[in-house]
Amino acid sequence: QVQLAESGGGLVQAGGSLRLSCAASGGTFSRYPMGWFRQAPGKEREFVAGITWGGGVTYYADSMKGRFTISRDNAKNSVYLQMNGLKPEDTAVYYCAAGAYMGGISNVRDAPVYWGKGTLVTVSS
Repeated sequence: QVQLAESGGGLVQAGGSLRLSCAASGGTFSRYPMGWFRQAPGKEREFVAGITWGGGVTYYADSMKGRFTISRDNAKNSVYLQMNGLKPEDTAVYYCAAGAYMGGISNVRDAPVYWGKGTLVTVSS
C-alpha cells in the first residue's frame, strides 16, 4: 500500500510559477510509475504528466507541454511538478498518483492505483 501526500499548492498570479511536491510512503517508491492529475471546478479529473519508475521517460498532456515539468527523486521518495507560465485555466486541485508496481507510463495515465488527497492551485488573472 502506497500513501501519497501532495504539497506546494497556493495562490499565484498569471504568468507565475509553482512547484508541487508529492511524498510517498509505504512501498518501494522507485518501482512505481508516478503521475500528476488535476481537477478544475465543474470538470472531470484530467491527466497532467507522468514519469516512469526509473525516471527516464516523461509524458505530458498536450496543453501542459513546454510549461510543466515532472521529475522524481527516488532517494527522497518524491515526485515533483514544476509549473511555469501559469494561466487562470490551470486553477484546479492537483493530485499525485501512482501506477501499478513496475507498470509502464501508460499505466499511471490510464489506470492509476494510488491517489493523494490533492493540493489546490489557484491562478489569478
